[in-house]
Amino acid sequence: MDERDGEVPGARTTARPGNVALLRPAEQVFEDMLAGWAGQQSSRLLASVTIRARERSVRRFVEFCGTYPWDWTPADVEEWTTQLLSAPRPLAPSSIRGYQNAVELFCTYLTDRRYDWAEQCIALFGTHPTQVCHEWNTAVHVSDHEANPAVRPLTRDELQQFFDYADHRVERARARKRKGWKSVFRDATLFKMIYAFGLRRREVAMLDLHDFTRNPDATEFGRYGVCNVRWGKASRGSQPRRRAVLAVLDWTRPVLEEYVTDVLPMFDLADRAMLWPTERQSRVTGHHIGLRFAEYRDELGLDPALHPHCLRHSYVTHLIEEGFDPLFVQQQVGHRWGSTTALYTGVSGDYRNRVLRRALDQAIQAPDSEEGSTP
Repeated sequence: MDERDGEVPGARTTARPGNVALLRPAEQVFEDMLAGWAGQQSSRLLASVTIRARERSVRRFVEFCGTYPWDWTPADVEEWTTQLLSAPRPLAPSSIRGYQNAVELFCTYLTDRRYDWAEQCIALFGTHPTQVCHEWNTAVHVSDHEANPAVRPLTRDELQQFFDYADHRVERARARKRKGWKSVFRDATLFKMIYAFGLRRREVAMLDLHDFTRNPDATEFGRYGVCNVRWGKASRGSQPRRRAVLAVLDWTRPVLEEYVTDVLPMFDLADRAMLWPTERQSRVTGHHIGLRFAEYRDELGLDPALHPHCLRHSYVTHLIEEGFDPLFVQQQVGHRWGSTTALYTGVSGDYRNRVLRRALDQAIQAPDSEEGSTP
């Protein structure tokens, strides 16, 4: 851990000078704790979005308890979890585990002897923080797959229906000479690229023009033969993981070329490398992608459980159905383990029946005239 002049990132002495009087001790010490915890996490190079999400979880716990960390008890965690489970819309197990994990990490930080929060709390409040989360009152991650079973790959018909509707929205906006038709065209192309390269929302939103390069072994894709993902999913405080995704769908090149050549220049950007700009010259966000997908999904009457990540599921499923090697698919989507890719795969009943029929036909046609052969 980085220490300068005897100070540890996140320590109280780095957050507030010792000679500053506290007008509202409880509130101000708690804010100092959060600021110090944020500094500690930043020192570990955790993403700012992760730090903010954890802080929101801790604040939510404080609001529920009505007390600050030095007065928390394990019973508070259990009552909070019960309330989360009995809400009008109970949270998913993964969400509850995320809340509990944030509180546990915060308590671990506060009780670390390298920070002097315990001493300050005893001096001010006569008590100190303790670890209120333990193995008997927190959820354990024991299942490999906890996703909503309704979340699934789109069928080929649903996928074609979705893309056709996106194109129809572009044609309608153009015909009505709507000012925002360029954004509608952008979103239609963006959804196609999520599927064409099996991308996550953040991965596609952060793409630039120079992230596409040629594949010398697949010249038919031109300059769009390889999509170099620079903002892959990180883990344990690491930097975003990178990977190169090879184009495999023959319509990738014409779709991208039309957008890059005919539509993207109309945004008149200061940063001309940006692939998915808004009218205000900022990047499209994952939140916008989710909202636009939900709008199209609901207009088409598709399952409300479907979301943009289902396009990535569809990519994995359809490649497997078409006979691509599972290891190739795993590398394309950036999974460390083949078991993770398997969770994304939802091959259709028709595909399984074709595999079964092929296996049965081979067994029936195999020579069975040898002595001792079993029918």
